Amino acid sequence: MSAEQSPLAIVVKCWPRLSETFVAQELAALEASGHKFQIWSLRHPANEKKHPLHEQVSAQVYYLPEYLHEEVMRVLRCWLSCRRLRGYKAAWQVFFKDLRRDFTRNRIRRFGQACVMASELPDNIRGVYAHFLHTPASVARYAAIMRGMPWSFSAHAKDIWTSPDWELREKLDSNTHGASFGVTCTAIGAKHLRSLSSSQENIELVYHGLDLSRFPAPPQRTHHASRIKILSVGRLVEKKGYDRLIAALAKLPDTLDWEFIHIGGGELKSSLLQQATAANVDDRINWLGEREQPEVIQAMRDADIFILPSRIADNGDRDGLPNVLMEAASQKLPIIATAVSAIPEFLTDDVHALLAEDNAEALAGSLVTLASSPDKRAALSEAAYDRLVSDFGMQAGIDLLHDRLQTLCEQLRA
Repeated sequence: MSAEQSPLAIVVKCWPRLSETFVAQELAALEASGHKFQIWSLRHPANEKKHPLHEQVSAQVYYLPEYLHEEVMRVLRCWLSCRRLRGYKAAWQVFFKDLRRDFTRNRIRRFGQACVMASELPDNIRGVYAHFLHTPASVARYAAIMRGMPWSFSAHAKDIWTSPDWELREKLDSNTHGASFGVTCTAIGAKHLRSLSSSQENIELVYHGLDLSRFPAPPQRTHHASRIKILSVGRLVEKKGYDRLIAALAKLPDTLDWEFIHIGGGELKSSLLQQATAANVDDRINWLGEREQPEVIQAMRDADIFILPSRIADNGDRDGLPNVLMEAASQKLPIIATAVSAIPEFLTDDVHALLAEDNAEALAGSLVTLASSPDKRAALSEAAYDRLVSDFGMQAGIDLLHDRLQTLCEQLRA
């Protein structure tokens, strides 16, 4: 492997991934700020689609074995190599302690991927940074221990709320080979992680923000369309609440002329299509599937209302602060959302958006309110745009993260 000047290794779940524009935005901005890194991906992409942001990132990408049995010889060779590393014994002890509490194939896969990464990392790598505190951070942690280097993380949503507390505590504790520092993108997430950490100052709040230079100026909206175009962008998974939304669409009055456009893929598509058919609204719904970001932004420019009915899933999974809300605000698209997780950190009810209760009746009521009031749509969209521009820019967070990662890489030299 080429030992190019790349002092940092960044571990991600999948590269590129259409549903995680915030990761691509951050990496593109870090590269633009002069930071050099490699990307280590746990998975191969499911399709060939990319956002323009992915094309901006020039870092070398390495793919770890997605399933250990598919690359047995590579895994075996790297495991034998890692056994000679000074930190291998400590990494094995940490892994075995984890395995006793989480005896799963996924846990074993994490250690195998970490062995491959630790064996194949160039000697000039100075630190490891993981996007997401669950699986990617486990791989980063084990590999960093083997190589005797510091590691850090960025935590988001599912990784915070569905990981067991014991695992979070140990990943946050320097006495158990925890991270040198971590950032997270919501105040509610930062509060939870700090409650589990013995070094609260090492957990920093860094909103993703939005790089407005990548977006067109918002269109001139008339807010007087005869047919109301309702748009949502999000994965078809439980925490996005699309079953509630379909039920809400079925409750809209016959006097309202509407159509619903959805962008995104996900495991619940089949059941949601069946629900829409049973509710007799399938002929008004256009399921577009996954789309690249320019198509998403154009859909936002063409729509009249944006809706994201997020909720807390049965397993505790929930959104953080979805980037699509900021993207909708950038195009002055009126927003309906729910007051879940960090959404109220960006949007105040009846000021920047309508924040509905998590039920079909409330969502339907909010849709009727905005659809029937052009003036309210205009007022909310202007306020959300002003909020985005004044308080949710990207650069301040990137500057802080750049400094912390530079310090991380210097720890090994010290």
